[in-house]
Amino acid sequence: MVAALKLAITGGTGFVGARLLEAAIDGGHSVRALTRRPQPNRDGVTWIDGALDRPDCLDALVKGADAVIHVAGLVNAPDAAGFEAGNVIGTGAVVAAAEKAGTLRFVHVSSLAAREPKLSLYGASKSRSEALVTGSPLSAAIVRPPAIYGPGDRELFEMFRMAARGLVLLPPPGRLSLLHADDLARLLLALASPTAPSGITVEPDDGRPGGWTHREFADALAAAVGRSKVGKLSMARPVLAAAARADRLLRGAKAKLTPDRAAYFSHPDWVADPEHAVPSDLWQPEIPTPQGLADTAKWYRQAGWL
Repeated sequence: MVAALKLAITGGTGFVGARLLEAAIDGGHSVRALTRRPQPNRDGVTWIDGALDRPDCLDALVKGADAVIHVAGLVNAPDAAGFEAGNVIGTGAVVAAAEKAGTLRFVHVSSLAAREPKLSLYGASKSRSEALVTGSPLSAAIVRPPAIYGPGDRELFEMFRMAARGLVLLPPPGRLSLLHADDLARLLLALASPTAPSGITVEPDDGRPGGWTHREFADALAAAVGRSKVGKLSMARPVLAAAARADRLLRGAKAKLTPDRAAYFSHPDWVADPEHAVPSDLWQPEIPTPQGLADTAKWYRQAGWL
């Protein structure tokens, strides 16, 4: 159990950040969270109006905090400059504010994509953001989450919807690790503790050795939405790239499948590396993926998404 802390959180209005806020409040922590837009009042949360490109707001955010948890970042951007601004320059600004404030602990949410910086603009930006954290004198930890899911998530929602309709389109054959957002939130809070290890990079997962093949994941989604079976179609990388171009033409800036993401999805190995496993005495996953997927599908239905 982590002692009550004063936490400064970026990205608190996003999917993972929202689950983190819930876990922090439930754990008795006090939170200051950055926001671009007015938010409803919440017990235990002080909203700081601002953004990553406003140093004065970041100074207010981190002042007096025991730990900074930097969740904010871009998973999709139109070009390299967008990723640079959101993931690299933004991270540098938060690091600088934490250093200036003398923050005791810094937790940075990166991505498994950082392992392959030449594969995608996103991965390259996350790799550079990690370098800023490791090059800082802060007592820091870096978390590279795998595919994250849970109630309210919009990134993997399309996969649930395809499963519900009976046909799941998949990238080229490969494997991936999965993790429920609530398990990730617990990990971030554990790493925010002043007694947590420093200078580590961890790759958490759901505890399934070797992760999931894409087809196994599709079958798990089918079970989650109540289907005994589902059609599965693996797309070759050129086909996936063409689909990304079509999505950009149809949905413009709102496209979910960009060429950059198509390159990322086509990589065959997005399994958490056991050599970067979280120390078991610090954290272990608690939510079995089949149950977590089923609960997420139930939430989608109740919310009217499915």
